Amino acid sequence: MRPVTRTFSSLHATAYRLTGGRAQNAKYPTMLLTVTGAKTGKPRTVPVIYIRDAGRFVIAAAYSGSDTDPVWWRNLKADPSATLEVSGEKIGVTAALAGEQERPELWRRLVAMYPYFTEYQKRTTRQIPVIVLTPDQSVG
Repeated sequence: MRPVTRTFSSLHATAYRLTGGRAQNAKYPTMLLTVTGAKTGKPRTVPVIYIRDAGRFVIAAAYSGSDTDPVWWRNLKADPSATLEVSGEKIGVTAALAGEQERPELWRRLVAMYPYFTEYQKRTTRQIPVIVLTPDQSVG
């Protein structure tokens, strides 16, 4: 992770926790995603925007259109177990790449929520991964 990105993520996570998520831009639903570092085994937390889909959380590994995947997605590929913090609630989830049949609709909904994803896709040669986070237990 780039030093500036790491610093921003850390500050964002701190603000999120201090305010229970209330300090975030209401236009873009934000949560904290904590994954296990593939090399270090240490927890790594990043803020991500998301949509809900039938009890699941859906995110995009856009990395602002970089040609490389974000570190958090590489970590999730190594260990798909993660924890979300949404509005002060911690939720255990399992991550999976969206299937070919559901990806187009989920991508459309992500872009409708955050139009910059379209620009990010234009900047990169990779298809931006759409990740589905399924709660380990039922979420209300």
